[in-house]
Amino acid sequence: MAQTRAQKAAKRRRNLEDESTSQQRATKEPPIQSDLSSGHSPNRQNTSRLPYKPSNAATNENANNNPIDFWRKEGRWPRAFSEPGMEHLLARKRSLSALGGRKRTNSASSTTASDQKPREEKNAQYRDPRYETLLATKGSFMVESPHDITDTSKATIEKLLSNSQLVPQDTLFRDDVFKRTYQKIHNKNEARIIQDISRLLVPSAESFATFGAEHLEILIESVNEGWNNSIPLTGTRPQPDYSVGFQREAFNETQLEKLSPFIGDFIGGDTSYFMATYLMYFPFLACEVKCGAAALDIADRQNAHSMTLATRGVVELFRLVGRENEVHQQVLAFSISHDHRSVRIYGHYPVIEQKGTKYYRYPIRTFDFTEMGGKEKWTAYCFTKNVYDIWMPDHFKRICSAIDQLSSNVSFDDPSPSESTGLSQAMETLGQAVNESAFADHEQPHTRTTTPNISFSTAGSAKRRKSPAKKHIAT
Repeated sequence: MAQTRAQKAAKRRRNLEDESTSQQRATKEPPIQSDLSSGHSPNRQNTSRLPYKPSNAATNENANNNPIDFWRKEGRWPRAFSEPGMEHLLARKRSLSALGGRKRTNSASSTTASDQKPREEKNAQYRDPRYETLLATKGSFMVESPHDITDTSKATIEKLLSNSQLVPQDTLFRDDVFKRTYQKIHNKNEARIIQDISRLLVPSAESFATFGAEHLEILIESVNEGWNNSIPLTGTRPQPDYSVGFQREAFNETQLEKLSPFIGDFIGGDTSYFMATYLMYFPFLACEVKCGAAALDIADRQNAHSMTLATRGVVELFRLVGRENEVHQQVLAFSISHDHRSVRIYGHYPVIEQKGTKYYRYPIRTFDFTEMGGKEKWTAYCFTKNVYDIWMPDHFKRICSAIDQLSSNVSFDDPSPSESTGLSQAMETLGQAVNESAFADHEQPHTRTTTPNISFSTAGSAKRRKSPAKKHIAT
């Protein structure tokens, strides 16, 4: 009997020890983790009815294996492809309605592609003098900075103004017909001014390339095309009368791969700090044409907006590789505003501070090209040609050197353009959008040409129609 009692006491002690050990294990290992790692145990609480929730590690692994699918579902790049301070520079998706939506108004004539908006509509916000204040709230100022531009930029501008160029002979600027030319257009509209004299003031980069200027083959120009692929600064997006930047073929495959997370599905309409249109990378020149001296102030506001975006793209690129000091107070873009007789030329530059970057413009020349018998009629032409020949090649080399330093951690292999999720499908979507009077703009359409109301809210606040997810490609 005594032995039986001793056996029972020992058994109770063993049971108590087993319970204590189980409690300690339960404290160290959450039941859900134990269940996923080693299966069910009769000594542990049954957790099979708890819903399975993948760990962060599993989610990240899936994102890294298929980043394109992750972006399609989540609308952002996987964290593994981002570096600190880089996430805001990645390409941003645009909804299908932004590409294929209709502008519904009472006038059928107002339903146009957003990259060819009527001149009255695209000028509407810029007519209001308060737009300059709106730009200032975004860090863009239509004045010179107290810190001025660098001596290097000043020397370059002096060279651009003084270097001579061959000018075309049989044009409306020929000495014997020049006076009649500007007399005939003094009371004409903007379209007539563009037709007759714009290319004689701001010559075409692509035309020079066509006639044998091989160093300009890397350039591409746009005429009255909306910068739909640029991340906007204000509610409206620029639509310069003429602009110049670099075409995709200017960059090699390695550079394009490194840029791909920041460009995204450029055919599908993703927006980027580094693009203007879906064909133009890193724009650096814009021209706006008006009729009447007072209207040149409107042109200046348009150019200030466009070239702020152009300058911002270069600044953000150099900040990515830790070389932003190289572009501090350097002229990174140029703009020209003109009417039937006056020309204004500006340089645009950043002032980079610890608390942020501000953008300013530097007045290069303002003159009447009809005075003194047309003595200055070729000044803008020669300046623009010198920008192409002298300034642009060094600017392009500088951009390429920064792209070459981008981390390879943010580049990855994409589906082939020939695959169903690639370029062909994006082009098909684009074609459907064009057939449906596509390319809806960021801002709501304006219905008046007098001084409009200006919204000081950030871009993207307007409601958009919800659209189904579309497949994306990266460059």
